[in-house]
Amino acid sequence: MPGYPETIADRVALVRDRIERAARHAGRDSASVTLVAVTKTHPPVLIEEVVAAGVVDLGENRVQEAATKVETFRQTGHAVRWHLIGHLQRNKARVAVGLFDIVHSVDSLRLAEALDRQVREAVLSAERAPDSRLPILLQINVSGEASKEGFALLGGCANKSGMEALLGAIERMVALPGLEVRGLMTIAPLVDDPELARPTFRMLRELRDELARQVPTVHWNELSMGMTDDFEVAISEGATLVRVGRALFGER
Repeated sequence: MPGYPETIADRVALVRDRIERAARHAGRDSASVTLVAVTKTHPPVLIEEVVAAGVVDLGENRVQEAATKVETFRQTGHAVRWHLIGHLQRNKARVAVGLFDIVHSVDSLRLAEALDRQVREAVLSAERAPDSRLPILLQINVSGEASKEGFALLGGCANKSGMEALLGAIERMVALPGLEVRGLMTIAPLVDDPELARPTFRMLRELRDELARQVPTVHWNELSMGMTDDFEVAISEGATLVRVGRALFGER
């Protein structure tokens, strides 16, 4: 990848330096930002290099692709956390519950209910610990792009009808015993200038702040936003989870 070091270890160091500088510029502690390595399409041998460089949070887009990788790492004994960052179909909720430590992409009440059922069934069958809950983030589409999944909230908090629908869904999701709502996720539009993604990130942060006021029973600690080209801007707007693939692994 032009402009990036040859080894994955050096790329990890460079990305961590970018995170550190972006956080410092925003007056934040870089420890409040978690680097999630996006491992989709990459083989375990490359993922192991990222883990060896100290990255323990790994993000996959598809359940089927993740299954083999998760099992491989369980056998090696690596202490990693698996994040589902791509769209999840309800009929794959059972498999997802068995694979992932956190799901970023909960984009409907029906999906949340499906995940909750599978968590509770896994507890009953002793596949999960008693009182186990699955951490989730709510994927929000604040940009209005038809190609993006998520709760529809074009314009963020200013969308009154969308806010009413979202708050209704959140009220029901918070009551689901198998899930723990931790925050929000969004995918910004692909743009040439990272600054053009700022309004999307800012709307998500403002939405998080508003939800913290209206639904104080949820901590709303997490904001999953920002990728290789724009994560510095996302950090300046409050991102706590940045999803980085290309800057770590190079072009596919």
